[in-house]
Amino acid sequence: MRSATGSRAFAQPASTSSFNGRRATSSHSSGHHRHHPNGCGSAPAYAPSPATLPPSYARSGEEEGIPLFAEGKAVHPAAPGYLAVDSGGSGLRVAVGAYDGAPPVEARSGQPVRTGERGIDPAHLLELVLPLARAVAAEAGVDELTTAVIGAAGFATLGDALRAELPDALTRALGVRTVALAADAVTAYIGALGPRPGAVLAAGTGLIAIGTDLTTWRRADGWGHLLGDCGGGAWIGRAGLEAALRAFDGRAGGSGPLLERARERFGQPPELPGLIYPRPDRAAVLASFAPEVAACAPHDPVATGILRAAARHMAESVAAVCPRSGEPEVAWTGGLLKLGEPLLSFLRDELAQQAPHARQTAPQGDPLHGSSRLAAALAAGDAIWPEDPRLLCVSGAHKRAT
Repeated sequence: MRSATGSRAFAQPASTSSFNGRRATSSHSSGHHRHHPNGCGSAPAYAPSPATLPPSYARSGEEEGIPLFAEGKAVHPAAPGYLAVDSGGSGLRVAVGAYDGAPPVEARSGQPVRTGERGIDPAHLLELVLPLARAVAAEAGVDELTTAVIGAAGFATLGDALRAELPDALTRALGVRTVALAADAVTAYIGALGPRPGAVLAAGTGLIAIGTDLTTWRRADGWGHLLGDCGGGAWIGRAGLEAALRAFDGRAGGSGPLLERARERFGQPPELPGLIYPRPDRAAVLASFAPEVAACAPHDPVATGILRAAARHMAESVAAVCPRSGEPEVAWTGGLLKLGEPLLSFLRDELAQQAPHARQTAPQGDPLHGSSRLAAALAAGDAIWPEDPRLLCVSGAHKRAT
C-alpha cells in the first residue's frame, strides 16, 4: 500500500479499520473541529483522506483459487451471497451480503484506485478489494460469492482495462459467476431511485449526473477534475484555494478567511503547488478543502459565491439528463452533500429553476446500496435497468430481464 507523503495535513490516521458489528469503519483524524476567531465554523464531516488497509486482512490479490475462508471464521451460518463495491476518487467501500435479506457487512479503504495510461488500473483495484472482500465475507457468514457488482468513478471514459480484465479476474479470485461493471453514477442512481425514471446527481470528489427513462441512460459531466466535474468536491476545493491565493497575492476575488484555512491545512501558500501537483490523488487533496469553504460560507461572501456557483453547475447537469416527459424524480447522493445547508439550500433552488417538472426526493440509498441492489436483482433475474457498453456491462450467468 502507498502511504501519503507531503504536508502534515495528509498524515495517515493512527488507527485503520476494525470490524465492529456488521460494519467495518476507518478512523480518520480530520482536524476540522476547531475554533476560528474570524467567525468560520467547524468544517463539515466531508474530508477525503488516504488510509491503509488492516494489516491482518492485507492478503495479496495474486492468491487465486484459495478458499474464501482461508482466514477467519464465519460468525453466521454459511450462505451464498454477493460482493458490492463503490470505488470513488477518495477511496472505495466494499459490502458483502447474503441473499436472505440480512444487512450486509461493509468495510472501506481511503486509498483511491490508481488511474494510469490504461485508465483505471484493474490490478490495483483487485489489490484493494480482495482482502476486504474476504474479510467481510467471513464476517457476514457468506461462503460463496455468486455475483459481484463494481461501481467505479470514471468507468465510462477510463474503464476499458476493467472491462477487458476484471470479470475473469474476479471469477478466478472469488469464484463469482456473474460480474457487473458500472459507472458509479449508475450505482448511485440504482441506490437512490431504484426502478423509477428520473435523474440522480452523484457528488463526491468528482461530479456526474445520470438519468434514465428505463430504456436508455443519459449522462452529463463526469469528465474528471481537469476537464469537468463542475461543482464537485475537487472543483469547490480548487476554487477555495484559488480564492485563498488571490488574497495572498492581493488580487480581486480573494478571501482572507479561506487564506487562513489554507495556511492551517497546507502551510504557507508558496508550498501549495509542490504539495498538490505531483500527487496522483490530487483530486482528493483538492476535495479535502471543500469543507473549509462550506465552514466559511456563512460569514464570507467569496465562499458563499463558490457554493452558489457549484450548485448552479450541479443543476445544469441534472437538467441535461432528466427525462422530459412523465413525472421524473430527482435525487442527489454522495459524500459532498455532507457539506449540508450551505450547499443544499442553493442546490434545491437551482433545481427548482432548471428542472421544474421534476420532483425532488430523498435518495433511498447511496452508491454502495445501489451496487448491492443491482447484485441482488441480477441474482434473482429481475434487473430492469438498461445495459450500456460504457455505463453498465453484465457478464456471466445472469442477464438483464427482458
